[in-house]
Amino acid sequence: MPAAHADSQANPIYGNYYGYYSKRPFIRDPRLALLPTEFFVGKRVLDVGCNEGWVTCEIGQFRGAHQVIGVDIDDTLIRAAWKRRRTVWSLQSPESGNTCEESFPPSKRQRLLSDASTSDNDRAHNYFPASCEHSYGPLPIPDRGYGTFPHNVTFRTVDWVKDKISEDHNQYDIVLGFSISKWIHLNNKDEGLREFFYRVHQCLKVGGVFVLEPQPWDTYSKARRMSETLKENAKHLQLRPDDFGEILEKLGFSHGQRLGVTGKGGFRRPVDLYLKQR
Repeated sequence: MPAAHADSQANPIYGNYYGYYSKRPFIRDPRLALLPTEFFVGKRVLDVGCNEGWVTCEIGQFRGAHQVIGVDIDDTLIRAAWKRRRTVWSLQSPESGNTCEESFPPSKRQRLLSDASTSDNDRAHNYFPASCEHSYGPLPIPDRGYGTFPHNVTFRTVDWVKDKISEDHNQYDIVLGFSISKWIHLNNKDEGLREFFYRVHQCLKVGGVFVLEPQPWDTYSKARRMSETLKENAKHLQLRPDDFGEILEKLGFSHGQRLGVTGKGGFRRPVDLYLKQR
């Protein structure tokens, strides 16, 4: 699958929707809320199909990850993700930094207080009004703070199903696959989806976690009408979302754990967790 072309903006056949988060608005992503507070602390994270980088930045800023890499096939979205990173940095209080920057899980007392302090954290990370950046430009990012936001967040334009990036070499603790399985499946058929799952397995450390938000099969019908290629590919698909867990288990993952279901309307989908055992 080649890098997304300009004409895919009008017809997002890779799921590369522009303004995606205006359709799925949130302050904190509800899919991340299904995971424990300390889940990302000190971890290396890969966000596949990161779109405009909202989830990637949230993990880097609020969740204490050591490094978060967002990848997407669409270069326009990746440029928007870099802009999102700068915007989020420009909004936060100068004293706030990374709210969970330590490389160890929070204490029991911190976890108990986390819900009560959420509104304070939100104010700290929306310290400056959006009009400040519009009027005066983004705040400069200091040349220090490796491992804390925003230095812990980077983005890459890549078809990650087929092409490696340098960060893959050290393997990841966590790989996220939010709302991308359908698009990989329709563009690359069964073989391409299997290859994606194999790549995730290869790039995760033993004990690492794959968090997958699979789109239901009934949503494929509308998506395949976006192009003749997708329509033709869909005719040959044998795998169904209910088969994904079995494929992952054969690769060496644990039996999937259903974390919950989030979203409304067409965005209401399950979120599953798979642990790499071998």
